[in-house]
Amino acid sequence: MLNKKSVDDINVNGKRVLVRCDFNVPLIDGKITDENRLVAALPTIKKLIADGGKVILCSHLGKPKGEAKPELSLAPVAVRLSELLGQEVKFAADAVVVGDNAKAAVEAMKDGEVILLENTRYRAEETKNGEAFSKELASLCDVFVNDAFGTAHRAHCSNVGVTEYVDTAVVGYLMQKEIDFLGNAVNNPERPFVAILGGAKVSSKISVIENLLDKVDTLIIGGGMSYTFSKAQGGSVGKSLLEEDYCEYALNMIKKAEEKGVKLLLPVDNIIADDFSNDANFETAKAGEIPANWEGLDIGPETEKIFCEAVKDAKTVVWNGPMGCFEMPNFAHGTEAVAKALADTKATTIIGGGDSAAAVNQLGYGDKMTHISTGGGASLEFLEGKELPGVAAANNK
Repeated sequence: MLNKKSVDDINVNGKRVLVRCDFNVPLIDGKITDENRLVAALPTIKKLIADGGKVILCSHLGKPKGEAKPELSLAPVAVRLSELLGQEVKFAADAVVVGDNAKAAVEAMKDGEVILLENTRYRAEETKNGEAFSKELASLCDVFVNDAFGTAHRAHCSNVGVTEYVDTAVVGYLMQKEIDFLGNAVNNPERPFVAILGGAKVSSKISVIENLLDKVDTLIIGGGMSYTFSKAQGGSVGKSLLEEDYCEYALNMIKKAEEKGVKLLLPVDNIIADDFSNDANFETAKAGEIPANWEGLDIGPETEKIFCEAVKDAKTVVWNGPMGCFEMPNFAHGTEAVAKALADTKATTIIGGGDSAAAVNQLGYGDKMTHISTGGGASLEFLEGKELPGVAAANNK
C-alpha cells in the first residue's frame, strides 16, 4: 500500500509552498486550446490558498530542451489561471526560472497570494535532475507539493531533486487520486478484477501484461497487439499490425494465464479493411482468417459481445489502450462498445491515461468513469508495478 502524506495532512499557513503542477497544455499562437490540466490543478491550489500559504507554482511546457523559447513560455497559463482562480497569478518571467523576478516576487508575497514560475525546462539541468537547479527551486519554499502525475515516472529537478532540500514534501489531490486508483486499487482490487489492454504493440505492454497476470481474474486483449497473439496461434493476419519477434512471448503469456487460472480473452472476429483509411472497403472476418491484402482495424461484433459480457459483473476494471483505430469513425465501434460497457457497469472503472483516456473523453463517456488517469507513460509504469520516482520522493505518512 502506498501511503503518502498529502495536502490534507499539513497546513501551510504563512509558509511558502512550491507546487509542481502539470501545465503542459497545447498552445496555438499563444492561445491555450485545451485547459483540462489547468482546471484539474485548481482543487490543490485553492486548498493551499485557503490555508493562507504563499503559493508558488511551477511546471514544464513542451520540450524547449534547455533554451528559453518564447513560444513555450508559461505566460499565457498565468493569465488563464488568474481568470480561473478569480485572483491574480503573478508571472515571474525569468529565463533562468529562479531569477531576480522570481526571488523578488516571492520575497514580496503575502499569505494567500499566487505566483507562477517560468517553464522549468528552460533549464537544461531540469531533466537531468541537476543539484544546483534543485537547490535553487528549494530555496524559494518551506514546503513542496507534487501534483504532476504526468511526469511522476521521471526524476527531474522540479519533482524529485527539490525534495532533497526541503523538509516537507507531500502530494496534491491529483497525485493522491492516481495513487489511490492506479497504485492501490490495482494492487488490492475488489474482485472480480478485469483488465482490458489494447493499443498497437505487445512490446510496449509486456511488463503490464506480466504484472497484471499476477493480479487479475480476467485479462482482455484487443487492439493492434491482438494480431500478434492471433499469428502466434497459427492464424493468418494479412497486413495487420504484427510483431513477429513477440509471437513466442504471446504463446508464453497464454500458457501463463492458463497456469494461473486467469481467463484470457482474445478477439474471435475483426473488422478488416483493404486499406488503412476511413474510406476503405471493410468487412467482418474471423480472427486468424484475414486475407493477404487486408488488415484488421477493429474488433468485430462477436468480440464486442464477449468483451462487454466480461466486464458486466466485474468490481474493478482497468483499461489501457483502444480496441482499434478509434480515430477513424468506421473503426471506432469496438472502442466505443467497451467504453459504453464500462459506463454501464457498477464497477470501479480506471482508465489508464494516453489514448484510452482520449478515446473515452472523445466518445463522451468521460464523466461515467471512476478515474481517468492524467498520465500516459506514468500510468503505464504504475500498471507495470514500478515505483515512480515522483511518488517515491514524497514523505510517507
